[in-house]
Amino acid sequence: MLDLARLRALHAVSVHGSVAGAATALGYTASAVSQQITKLERETRTTLLERRGRGVALTEEAVHLAATAQRLLAIVEQAETTLEERRGRPTGRLSVGAFASAARGLLPGVLAALAREHPALDARLTEVDPHLSVDLVAKGVIDLAVAHDWDIAPLPAPQGVAQAVIGEDRCDLLVPEGHRLVGRTSVRREELAKERWVCQPPGTVCHDWLIRTLRTAGYEPDIRHQAEENHTQLALVAAGLGLAMIPRLGRGPLPPGVVAVRLDPVPVRRLYALWRAQAARRPAITATVAALQAGGAEAGLA
Repeated sequence: MLDLARLRALHAVSVHGSVAGAATALGYTASAVSQQITKLERETRTTLLERRGRGVALTEEAVHLAATAQRLLAIVEQAETTLEERRGRPTGRLSVGAFASAARGLLPGVLAALAREHPALDARLTEVDPHLSVDLVAKGVIDLAVAHDWDIAPLPAPQGVAQAVIGEDRCDLLVPEGHRLVGRTSVRREELAKERWVCQPPGTVCHDWLIRTLRTAGYEPDIRHQAEENHTQLALVAAGLGLAMIPRLGRGPLPPGVVAVRLDPVPVRRLYALWRAQAARRPAITATVAALQAGGAEAGLA
């Protein structure tokens, strides 16, 4: 009989594309995931992973086995949901994925509240790219995700994934102290055509949003510096190297030399909790969604 934990490891590798990515999602070491795959290969007498450069690729047999594993994991989830529902209280492990600023500005308080109110619930956080979170929920890699979209780029909701609004996070224009816009009550996007910009690297949600936002104002933004961390972007703004648009959640106090200016209209991103519809009755899901909404209100999400 095939071992479910080993099938789970193979499924995670198929979703994340690497042993390291699977290990991060499952909360294991890469060595532990490799050992699970090796044991599964012995069980099935089949080669499941092949070396490709510095990484690995699934064999054709592994692809079919991973698809079967996904169906089996869905059945197990249904059984766990039914048992938890009959107990009437949140129990067991719940994997939560969140993008960086939500993981920093929202989840610590939410997870602490869940631990106090539901000690039998083992909620575990993994920081995930917001581009990937919906797919990770849909494929059963994580139980619940905190994702976001922008007013000009709505979040797609695939079939089988339920969602609830946590709140809205507003974004400020951040400029160096002494900049010509300091002291203005508000600034329109059309007035920023000749400015230099600091933002996240290409391929990230915030980078794509900034490009689209400023293009709608009729010009191509001049992006001079790219950094993933908000604190690094703020340091570049403080040094007078460019302007930035950064949401408030998880941003922390502005450092000396940086001033927030209101944009008109104010850019808004909406935060969502996402989970598989088949797990909607699970008390752990309903309790966590309620805690996220309460935490969002406390964090100032409108």
